Amino acid sequence: MWAGFLAYLGVLWAAPLLGVPVVGALIVVAVVAFACAPVLLSHDAFSYVDYARLGVRHGLDPYVSAPEAAPNDPAFAHITWTETPSAYGPLFTLATYPLAWLPVWAAIATLKALAAISVLGLAWVVSRLAAWRGLDEARAAAFVALNPLVLVHVVGGAHNDGLAMLLAMLGVAALVIRREATSGAFLVASAAIKSSSLFVAPFAFVETLRTSMSTGRKPDYLTGFRPINRFLGGGLGAAAVFAVAGWIAFGWHWLHAFGLAGENQGRTSHLSIPVTFARLTGIDEGAVRAAALALFGVALVWLLWQTWRGFDWIRAAAWAGFGLLLATSWLLPWYLVWPLPLVAVARDRRLAVLLLALTAYQLGARIPL
Repeated sequence: MWAGFLAYLGVLWAAPLLGVPVVGALIVVAVVAFACAPVLLSHDAFSYVDYARLGVRHGLDPYVSAPEAAPNDPAFAHITWTETPSAYGPLFTLATYPLAWLPVWAAIATLKALAAISVLGLAWVVSRLAAWRGLDEARAAAFVALNPLVLVHVVGGAHNDGLAMLLAMLGVAALVIRREATSGAFLVASAAIKSSSLFVAPFAFVETLRTSMSTGRKPDYLTGFRPINRFLGGGLGAAAVFAVAGWIAFGWHWLHAFGLAGENQGRTSHLSIPVTFARLTGIDEGAVRAAALALFGVALVWLLWQTWRGFDWIRAAAWAGFGLLLATSWLLPWYLVWPLPLVAVARDRRLAVLLLALTAYQLGARIPL
């Protein structure tokens, strides 16, 4: 991991000299190599398969029943979280249902291919955003796709965080080119994969509202507010589609996924920043965790306020994603992909250095955490 990290830093330094073709080739080779490897460290991918098999093969609702409800299923032997129902969005759960008809190894191979395609897609979207924002395309793409935590945990572990952030970054790109309805739909779709990507949406909303109100002061008042109307229309339309599909498939039980995601704050991982701080200082862990979440809440409100005043909304969202990782009591190495693509195009060197430091901090992460 450390050798890979040093190589990663070397590519970031040399990326402008290497150019897009060479860096692009390195990204493809690295991502494909980790996609072809066995599942690395975390076995969450087997849980994805098991939830699909619960619904299709066993007639059980994966938002109500945990994997332990079907202990004889071939996927069950590989699962770590046997007592936990699905914490993922209805779009992801329904998208994985066809995998239930495949052998477990084929389903896992499909999920690894999807994770690899998601990371390659992220590299491409980030490179386009970097070009539009006056940054080096090769360095931005390498910053995301060659990060060792992304290669080992997102691609190697076939986590769906890469797919969620690909949809979120497509929403960011759509807003940059003033496709507000598309942006809203993509941001909602990302949350329907995994709710953790929701931290991007408030900044997109505030930026669109700010732009609309600024334009709305002109004589053509109704035309001025079309951007926010399009953004909300796209987002609400997508939300309605996913909600109806989720209701048809699972009733309203899929809403439990949001509660389960929140319950993670009741758990602790060894490398969580607040938990580590409490362990090193001897301060009460509960107090530190509460203070960290409170500080994050204050920072989030401040960043949204600064966005309203004209601060770069992508940069603000990148800081919010980084702050979320610092504040959570359940820090996992693949969560780095949440702020990573935003930081790559944030035009903030200090934030990029801090995220590289957080990468180094998590290099030694083991499973279970």
